Amino acid sequence: MRRRTVLTTALLGAVAGPALTAQTARAAVPGPSVTLSGTTQLDSQAIYFVSYDGLVNNNSFQKNGLLTYRGYQYAAWYTADRSAVVARRALGATTWSKITLGHKLKSDDSHNVISMGVSRTDGRLHLNMDSHSDGFFYVKSVAGLLDNAASTAWTSAVLGAVQTSLDGLALTTQFTYPQFVATPDGGLQLSYRVGVSGNGRNALAEYGGSSWTALGEWSASTGTYTSVHGSSTARNMYLHGIDYDLNGRLHSFFTWREQNAAVMCNAGGITNHDTGYVYSTDRGRSWRNDAGTVVGTTGTLGTVAVTDTGLVVDSLDPDHSLMNQESQATDSAGLPHAIISYVPGRFGQCTTNYVTDRTANGRAFHLRKNASGGWTKTEIPIALNSSQRTKLVLDRYDNAYAIMPFGRIAGASKSSGHTDWKLLFDGSGLNAFGEVVIDETRVPQDGTLSVMYQEKSSGTTASALHVVDFRLPS
Repeated sequence: MRRRTVLTTALLGAVAGPALTAQTARAAVPGPSVTLSGTTQLDSQAIYFVSYDGLVNNNSFQKNGLLTYRGYQYAAWYTADRSAVVARRALGATTWSKITLGHKLKSDDSHNVISMGVSRTDGRLHLNMDSHSDGFFYVKSVAGLLDNAASTAWTSAVLGAVQTSLDGLALTTQFTYPQFVATPDGGLQLSYRVGVSGNGRNALAEYGGSSWTALGEWSASTGTYTSVHGSSTARNMYLHGIDYDLNGRLHSFFTWREQNAAVMCNAGGITNHDTGYVYSTDRGRSWRNDAGTVVGTTGTLGTVAVTDTGLVVDSLDPDHSLMNQESQATDSAGLPHAIISYVPGRFGQCTTNYVTDRTANGRAFHLRKNASGGWTKTEIPIALNSSQRTKLVLDRYDNAYAIMPFGRIAGASKSSGHTDWKLLFDGSGLNAFGEVVIDETRVPQDGTLSVMYQEKSSGTTASALHVVDFRLPS
């Protein structure tokens, strides 16, 4: 989710000048490709139960369940006895060192994910876990742990006690969807939802290296939304992501979920509608629409609302089972990209069961802002065969990769305008349950795409949890 540095091979050719001969060709910018480079097992017996059509160890809003920092990769999950586990390995290593935390998953709810973050100012690892519309659990490592990984023993002593606040900052009793966001200056922010599905607000807290501060809410749940079927007066904004580019701009795609099912053609659908986009140039203190107009100020009554103009960049009514919380990225020019998915109108204008209909006819789309300032959407011509979500990454050449349910990977080249989507890896041999977690932090560091997935099981029978690595074009 970071801006990538593009290799300027054309410039190298220009420098050669007279030395170039007719037989010397400039190196072509490569298109997308994935090469399987290794696989490791995190846990032979990870906890397994299906809730909200997903697994607690593999959910799209798990930012980050897998991350890389200074030559080491970190992973977090729940094992069979419900204990929270965090592990690390040196990049390239085939084994992981594990620490079992003093916390056990409190309920069979797949929303109770573990998310990790890094505060670069003090080299700490942060974890937030086990929260769905109630309290949360937080762990902060000793200072310098991640800066001195090779010389620091990986034991429980390096992780602090499990807390039910952010070092005394309580935030809210209705807390969901923790997402750690590294700031350009080395700090750390925590994005979360206050309230419940259909009636909630997005909020931010910030860690500057010594303490946490609540910045406040930045999206609204109020206002009236009206479809051709009916109206709703409460909702929440579901984020596809919240990420800084290397220019310091904070980007967020989203969809709205209405509280009142009257806005749908059929009660078996889902009330999500429209893909919106906002950005911030002041670290999340204020928010602008695509045209650059300020539409919300964090911590005030003037937050981003469904009635604000200029938010929608792809319009869609609630009758097509539009999914929430998929994925986003920014390219080397700072332009935002997202993956969204829904049931296209050619399969009917009214979904009646969002899981069944998305599994039968759902398609993912690549939505991106182009250099001229407009928006372009391309259907990825591969059936989802799942109700679940797809993840997005961009490589150093701005080629796009969609990591789909069951660990399938599709790619599209920048040179084609991201229109030549094709399947690069079909997931053969993984036996993955469905949704997967990706290490979005590793791709810009060493060009490796790491994917964490859990094997299919049944009932509550524990199953193996793995990380599989793919080399992207170098």
